[in-house]
Order: sequence, then structure tokens, then C-alpha cells
Amino acid sequence: MRLELELPEGLRTINLDRAEKGQRLTEILRREGIPLNTRCGERDLCKSCTVEVLRDGEWVEMRGCQLRVVENLQIRAPQQSLLAYKPQIQSDYRVNIPYADDPLLGKVGYGIAVDIGTTTVSLSAIALEGGEIKGRAAAFNKQMHLGDDVLTRINLCYTDRSKIVELQRAIVDETLIPLVAQAMLEAGVSVEEVRGYTVAGNTTMLHLLLGEDPSSLGVAPFTPLFIGHTVVDSESIGLEPPGVPVHCLPGASAYVGADITSGVLATGLLYEDGPSLLVDVGTNGEIVFKHGGRMLGTATAAGPAFEGSGLTNGIRAGEGAVGHIWMRRDPFEMLTEVIGPPRTKPVGVCGSAYIDFLAQGHGAGILSASGRIQAEKLPEDLLDRDEYGSRLIVGRGQGKRKVTISEPDIARLLQAKAAIAAGILILLKRVGVEPEEVETLYLAGGFGMHLNLENAVACGLFPGFRPEQIQLVGNTSLAGATLSMIDRSALPELRRAGEEIEIVELNLDPDFEDTYIDQLVIGDC
Repeated sequence: MRLELELPEGLRTINLDRAEKGQRLTEILRREGIPLNTRCGERDLCKSCTVEVLRDGEWVEMRGCQLRVVENLQIRAPQQSLLAYKPQIQSDYRVNIPYADDPLLGKVGYGIAVDIGTTTVSLSAIALEGGEIKGRAAAFNKQMHLGDDVLTRINLCYTDRSKIVELQRAIVDETLIPLVAQAMLEAGVSVEEVRGYTVAGNTTMLHLLLGEDPSSLGVAPFTPLFIGHTVVDSESIGLEPPGVPVHCLPGASAYVGADITSGVLATGLLYEDGPSLLVDVGTNGEIVFKHGGRMLGTATAAGPAFEGSGLTNGIRAGEGAVGHIWMRRDPFEMLTEVIGPPRTKPVGVCGSAYIDFLAQGHGAGILSASGRIQAEKLPEDLLDRDEYGSRLIVGRGQGKRKVTISEPDIARLLQAKAAIAAGILILLKRVGVEPEEVETLYLAGGFGMHLNLENAVACGLFPGFRPEQIQLVGNTSLAGATLSMIDRSALPELRRAGEEIEIVELNLDPDFEDTYIDQLVIGDC
């Protein structure tokens, strides 16, 4: 059998043997190094892996995860259905606390500090003598090929225990080992010089790194198999070199993990009287509020909408993504910025542009407060329609393919925005603090670093706040892993942070549902 595959960069032929007959297209392309965007874990719940197949002289859309190859096929794979684009990964961070030159692993060789995110992985090679970062590397978390978010990966393990091994292989063999080699090459030394690892990440990612079953994290009472500082031998999980310690940093709960305790430490929130907030809007949405001697922590069910999941032309930030949108009224005008070299054609829209769209669209009068597109106020060349309503054309990609934002997209964005906003407001309400009284809102993660803060406030993501209250702190998960490597006193402080955070279950709060509904509009209510 043979596949004739039309990719954005050209044609490719894949010859298949008999053993591959009947396999899913996604499996075949993954082995060929052309992974499709299987965001829902190949459960036929999204359209992210859609390809076009030539049937009787016509191109027919099909989902790659449901297409079993039993004959010769001609297939078109559009850019938005592929994972093969360069990601925009946040590896920089701000540290607001002093730290000592007292490395965890002694002063000989190198340590590797790692942030394992659900979507991306960043790491640094640190010279233990002096604590200088000598090499960096970052890439997509290859677990993405099996599922887009934490719950999808937990459910995969719950229904098929073999997926635990597969997910561990994806993070260790396919992600970390190549990144460590890249960072050490930049440092100019051998991987054999590595003396150990410090790893931050959400609780599910750390379970999968160690090959532990995360199924208990997906069902009440959401009990992790481990949450404290956990050390294993690198050889036991397949990391190189063998025989060095891998320190998984302590978290607070199933959904407030070591990535968040790292942020609490690195920003200095742990030592403040407040009122202050740490907000990490990524694939998940986690919030910690500090006021006096109390720290309240929660996770919101925002989902990965701000990374484009489930949206018509949504993609993660990377080359070809529309990164920012500006609009004005009377007469209506729209400008966009595409990530990449000049004249890069748009592939899709990423989270920062969606935030711009909500705020700018409402300000320009083309979006109602409830998110309906005011079609009569748009020029015809920017307007598209389908069975679900109106769509705004924000760009045209290869072959003049329309890149659009639809009304169902807006509804999903408002749901994600409302979840974050309501989570913030519920924590503040617990101690009687108003948004304008908060001294600092520390905004962590790559998504936050690229936001237009005025638009984030105007659309209601941070209700009642002012842009000047917000401090961008970058990848505080990697910051915590780095602090733990270069200053051994960071570990007990991370442990203290995890123990002191009081977990608030939003679904049990009597005011959460009403607050969430109130926030399903553009702007403050």
C-alpha cells in the first residue's frame, strides 16, 4: 500500500507493509515523524486532526484518528492539523527572592532543572560550581500526541493501563533525553557530567514521569499517589546518565502541583503579607491567594481553550499563529500580527490574539457583551457564515484559506475566561478582599508573557483589576526547579508552601456557579 501525502511543504510518499494495513492514519504518520494534532487523545471528540482524502475524484474531510488505512490513498494534511510547527515556549522567568550559592548536588558537574508542562517542556543545564546556566532547551511535550490535556491523559491511563508506559516513554525517551542532549551540547560538555535533576510540573506530569498510575487524580477524592518531595534513581525511569538522583519537587494537591508551589516561592508570595495573587493560565488554570497568614489555592476547569483547543482555527503559540489583533471603529479597521518572519502566512489563532479579539471586538462595537458578532457592522470581505452563525475572517493563509473566529469559538473562550475570573473572585471573597485592594497579581506562564494586559483586563479575564497591578513573572515552574538546584534551602521552603496552601474546591463553593455565570460576558459585570 502507498500513501500520497500532500503537506504544506510539498508531496511525500509513504510505502506501507502488510502489517500496517488497517492501522489508523494517526499511528502511521506518528511513526513517520509527521504527527497529527490529536488533541482529544484520538477519541473522536475534536476536529484537530482533520485531513482531506480523495474519494471518487472529490476531496472529502475525515478525522485522521478515525481513518483506517486499508488501501492506497491520496491525502491532504493542512498545517493546522499538524504538530510540526515551531512552538513559542517561555523559558525566561523572574525571581523575586534572594538565594544562596549552595547547590543541592555539590559543586562538581552539572545539574538539570526541568519544567514539565502539559504542553511544553523547558530545561536548563546548570554548572553546579557558581550556578550559571550553560545550556537551555525546550520543545513540545510529546505526550501531546496521545492527548491534549491532563484529564485526557488521566482517562487514557484509567481505561488502558498500557498507556502509562506509553506516556512515560513519550516524556522520557521522546522529550527529555533529546532536550538534555541539546542543552549539554550547548554547554559544551558530555551528558555524563550530569549529577542529577530537579523537576517541577503539575501532579499528573510528575506521576507520568515516574511511571505511576494517575487514575486516582481523575476521580473524587482526587488522591495523588505522592505529593511530597520524591527522589528516584535516573536509571529507574530511563533518564541519562544512570545512577543520579531525580528530585520531583513537592506540590500541594492533585491539581495544585509543584509547578505552582515553585511559583509561590520564586515570586516571593510565600513571604508576603499580601493581599497578593499568583495566577497561572496555561493548559490548566491555577490560582493561589495570599492574605496575612493564609494561602488559598484552587484550580479552575478552564481547559486548554487559550491554547486553541476546540476552536475553529485555534493553535498554540508558534510560527504562523496570529498573536495579536487590533481593531478600531468608525470606520472599522482590523490589524493583525503573525508570529514568525515578515510575510509569514497565518495558520491559525493563538490565545493572546483571542484575548485581544474579545476586548478589541467589544470596544469596536462588533461583539456584544454576550459574544454575538454584530454582522451588520462588519465589512463583507471580513464576514463569513456557516450553520452555526457568523464568523470573522482574521486572515488568509496558504491558498487563501480563511482563518476565522466563530461564535461557537467565542462561547468557549468566554467559558474559559469565566472559569479563571470566577476562581479569582471566589478566593478573594473567602477573606473579604476586593480586586482593587490586591497589591500584586503575579501572572505566570508563557501565555501571560505575551498578553496585552489592558485587553486581558478589559475582556474580564482579571475582573476589577488594573494593568498596573499585574506583574509578569514568566516560567516560575522552571524558576522553582532552578532555585532548588542551586540553593538546597529552597526544597524545605517548597515543602512548606505545599503544606500551607489550603485547597478550595470550587465545585463545592455555594457562590461559584452564580459567579461563573456572571462572568460569561465580555468585560466586568
